[in-house]
Amino acid sequence: MSNQSAGLFIAFEGGDGAGKSTQAAKLAEALERRGLSVLRTREPGGTPIGEKLRSLVLDHGHGHIDAHTEALIFAASRAAHAVQVIRPALERGEIVLTDRYIDSSVAYQGAGRDLGMDAVRSLNEWATSGLQPHLTVLLDVEPQVGRTRRTAGDAAEDRLESEADEFHSRIREAFLGLAALRPGSYLVLPASRPVDELAADILERVEALLAAVPDSRTGAVAAGGVQGGSTP
Repeated sequence: MSNQSAGLFIAFEGGDGAGKSTQAAKLAEALERRGLSVLRTREPGGTPIGEKLRSLVLDHGHGHIDAHTEALIFAASRAAHAVQVIRPALERGEIVLTDRYIDSSVAYQGAGRDLGMDAVRSLNEWATSGLQPHLTVLLDVEPQVGRTRRTAGDAAEDRLESEADEFHSRIREAFLGLAALRPGSYLVLPASRPVDELAADILERVEALLAAVPDSRTGAVAAGGVQGGSTP
């Protein structure tokens, strides 16, 4: 992992409506109950400029945004996010949970917009100076199920959410393909499972990671699970 410190970096990925925000919140609560310092954030966004870019690229009413411009906006938001938020938190020894990271651009713009997955990954690795998660939690959701979940409430779908199911099918296949390439770095779970069961599996995997991450205060490797009151 490039230039990464003693913290733990976890990304939540998956199609729209997969439940990423719900699971990130549940994991944060479980870790904080153990006395650990957790930072929750999201993409696009996470910084003042990132939130403005989020509105620009996701909200309707900004006119046509071509695929290349869309990919560059996401990369610009991610660059600010990595340098202003994620890296400083990791250097403090915190656990960073982000709702979306590079894989989302690789799937949505690389596969969904047909810009090329390798090209989009290279762009974003340059934008983040190679910063990669220790673990990516992929919540796999079928496009039709995701749409049903998204439209169950009063909130309108954003620009990407409102794309056709065929677009979201390409994204789902891309996510699963990325996970298959590096299975040791991913936890792939069906989003259709009960929320609490998913949360338990995610916490179990994260506890195993924490047991092997050097304690930022002592330099020692934690043994036997999470060390109460310490940061990873």
